[in-house]
Amino acid sequence: MTIVIRPFDVSETEAVVSLWQAVGLTRPWNNPYQDIRRKLSVQPELFLVAVADGAVVGSVMAGYDGHRGWLYYLASDPQRRGQGIGRRLVHEAEERLLAMGCPKVQLMVRPDNGIARGFYDELGYEPFEVWTTGKRLIAD
Repeated sequence: MTIVIRPFDVSETEAVVSLWQAVGLTRPWNNPYQDIRRKLSVQPELFLVAVADGAVVGSVMAGYDGHRGWLYYLASDPQRRGQGIGRRLVHEAEERLLAMGCPKVQLMVRPDNGIARGFYDELGYEPFEVWTTGKRLIAD
């Protein structure tokens, strides 16, 4: 089965949100539909999906602020885990960031997500100690 990595299309919104919900990426304080709309207004070419037989089987959002790149919403269909979908999505996002001149990429993993931590370890991502903080400017 061929898996194609390509930019997200708005017609895939429901499929992507369903995927995010299935893998536990959504949170009550982040409206996934708003996150998609916002991403489509800033570097939409860095919102990628993996598609197999016309179905969305993975996603990743990337961004570059001129200093570092970020990865968000990496997900792969739980029924297809182990097929390299996540790896391919990360690789493609990294390549696109590199083409923009991005020197480094970072991401956040919740402390209780040991599977994701192991996955990123295998891809060469190194944990570092920082205090991550944030402030909501627009309530969803």
